[in-house]
Amino acid sequence: MKLRPAVALLTLVLLVGACTGSAAVRYDTILRGGTVYDGNGGEPFVADVAIEDDRIAMIGDLSAAVSDNEVDVAGLAVSPGFINMLSWAVDSLVMDGRSQGDIRQGVTLEVFGEGVSYGPLSDAQKEALVASWIASSDSEDELRTRLGFAADAPLEVPWTTLGQYLEFLVDKGISPNVASFVGATTLRVHQIGYEDRPPTDVELATMQELVREAMLEGAMGIGSSLIYAPAFYASTEELIALNSAASEYGGLYISHMRSEGNRLLEAVDELLTIARTADVAAEIYHLKAGGQENWSKMDEVIAKVEAARGEGLAITADMYTYTAGSTGLDAAMPPWVQEGGYAAWAERLRDPATRAQVKTEMTTPTNDWENLMMAAGPEGTLLVGFQNEELRAQYTGKTLAEVAEARGTHYAETAMDLVVEDGTRVQVVYFLMSEENVEKQIALPWLSFGSDAGSLATTVPFTLTSTHPRAYGNFARLLGRYVRDREVITLQEAIRKLAALPADNLGITDRGRLVPGHYADIAVFDPATISDHATYETPHQYSTGMVHVFVNGGHVLRDGEHTGALPGQVVRGPGWNGARASGQ
Repeated sequence: MKLRPAVALLTLVLLVGACTGSAAVRYDTILRGGTVYDGNGGEPFVADVAIEDDRIAMIGDLSAAVSDNEVDVAGLAVSPGFINMLSWAVDSLVMDGRSQGDIRQGVTLEVFGEGVSYGPLSDAQKEALVASWIASSDSEDELRTRLGFAADAPLEVPWTTLGQYLEFLVDKGISPNVASFVGATTLRVHQIGYEDRPPTDVELATMQELVREAMLEGAMGIGSSLIYAPAFYASTEELIALNSAASEYGGLYISHMRSEGNRLLEAVDELLTIARTADVAAEIYHLKAGGQENWSKMDEVIAKVEAARGEGLAITADMYTYTAGSTGLDAAMPPWVQEGGYAAWAERLRDPATRAQVKTEMTTPTNDWENLMMAAGPEGTLLVGFQNEELRAQYTGKTLAEVAEARGTHYAETAMDLVVEDGTRVQVVYFLMSEENVEKQIALPWLSFGSDAGSLATTVPFTLTSTHPRAYGNFARLLGRYVRDREVITLQEAIRKLAALPADNLGITDRGRLVPGHYADIAVFDPATISDHATYETPHQYSTGMVHVFVNGGHVLRDGEHTGALPGQVVRGPGWNGARASGQ
């Protein structure tokens, strides 16, 4: 890689100084004596790593160099910072820019956009977002403080486009870097709302133009989440049209596929069809085979992906390191009842005839929509996220079966009642996957990792509700349980899959590896002790064993404690055009 002039000059000075005995070269930071894993998957080596400004300046024997910030990392692994390929930190970073849960695991880049992105937004979408903020806040004053608004400022979304949202985060102050796909659901709601119908030619053309604008602002491509309404209503042809626009700028298609259970194989076929037809690389979000009757399908999924890769398609996947997923009770109810958004959904659930029909469909096996509760069973459906304080106090941490028994109602009726009473879809954990498949997937060379969660902190307001342990442990669990303890893959291979592989998939050329000239996103940890501690019963527990984290050269985690540094920046995709995106 061609070095920046400043880095090249430092390199030249160091070489000259070594030959002439002149004054030692000075760097902003030197990491001394660590075991370097450069991200490429090769054997580690002991070396010093120098940081100057926001970049890696040198790697090697830097005993002749000096720094005011010399950090002894002997005996520790020094690796590129990790990339969270599926992050829901869109709101948690607004609440607390420190990103405690993920920074303490070495995550230096959060990638958003599973179907929903925080831009482009219509006026109606902005109003809905403000309403959701108010509903989840103790007071409007507290919300203004969280958003960085003046006490008398109107409560409104201060951005419209996806690029503006990412810049809002950076201007507010965040520890990790951020990137985003543009959400196919967001585009559909922008033009169609929550109706179950195809877009008109004009609407589809407008959606494509919004894709192009987002790509110019640095979007990574198109993200979809096809089991949920209204994304469920989108046809394959609609998704091909959106991805064809993203393809013009080298965008990636990344998808929570239309099924991860009964029609898993057909869903993979649809993803491959979109990739071929739209001429895009494609990635499967949180690869899984959900429901015991579907576990055996994983081998065929892997065979389909590897055959596609063999014919030249760039197909990859990501995953979280748990056998349970987490989403809402909307994934337990048919999409037709959810048409029109939450208010229309809740109103229908108050109608006895509609409730009877929904109950029948919730308890009848089908391939027409994805019923996660049927795959997990009411005993395997754990309630973790309520907005209603009374429901939260009574039912958090209980299974749907337990709550149904306590209420004396059928579990399907209980689920409908909770959605209406809480005013939300109610967040739950579904136990769906096999440990055997988790280990099989981890070993795949084309698979990276994403938490599918926010980056939380063990303080209010995050601790007011429960969550999935992946929010605190996804990456540490890989390095501790699956690398060190179970030896599913080597440490150097894990680091490649946490850093270089996702960077390559995203088209990022200056992060993901420890190379002079790359941005100084660096994780330093103890391979012997790194561990996750979050559980389903007590999820709000930080992982341990991560010692230092640097983001763009800023020392964010020092000796296992957050420094308060907020050096995060926007990482933009291959279509980024600064002049066009800024309106120049």
